[in-house]
Amino acid sequence: MSNHVHLLVTPTAAGGVAAMMQDIGRRYVRLFNKSHARSGTLWEGRYKSSLIDSDNYLLTCHRYIELNPVRAGLVRHPLDYPWSSHAHYALGRNNPLITRHALFDHLAGEPDGFRAWFREEIKPEVLDRIRTSANRGWALGSDGFLDRIEGLLGCSARPPKRGRPFKSSDRLDPPQSEMLI
Repeated sequence: MSNHVHLLVTPTAAGGVAAMMQDIGRRYVRLFNKSHARSGTLWEGRYKSSLIDSDNYLLTCHRYIELNPVRAGLVRHPLDYPWSSHAHYALGRNNPLITRHALFDHLAGEPDGFRAWFREEIKPEVLDRIRTSANRGWALGSDGFLDRIEGLLGCSARPPKRGRPFKSSDRLDPPQSEMLI
């Protein structure tokens, strides 16, 4: 995109994405500044990321990324965007920068299946959930996935419930004899 980049990555080690982004920041920015006779930072801020439930959201996030230039009105079809991986997956064109995810063939199948998958629109609420999860650092996945992530992290990995939390004095449990069953 003209003002940001989307990457869908699966790290091979803990902290791998952060290390990769730090390395890009060090090497690429230095080369860019040298070739354009400039100095200073290139990025507006830190990168944003979201853990993704590969079984349920990998292809949805992939489709979100590939269709972003179309939604932005930069091209009519994802194949028309020169910095996209769409030709690699939809037409089988080799791209040495792309390593196929281990689950990809199982989930999307061959190029024909991949192309067919792009005929469906992504629902607005799914687009919003992807954007919000990435911007806020929340995990994106099924309730079971979110439960597992929260168990591993020891903290919430999903959007907070709306409204202020209850105080213990706000919860007035009726006496047992008045409960209707």
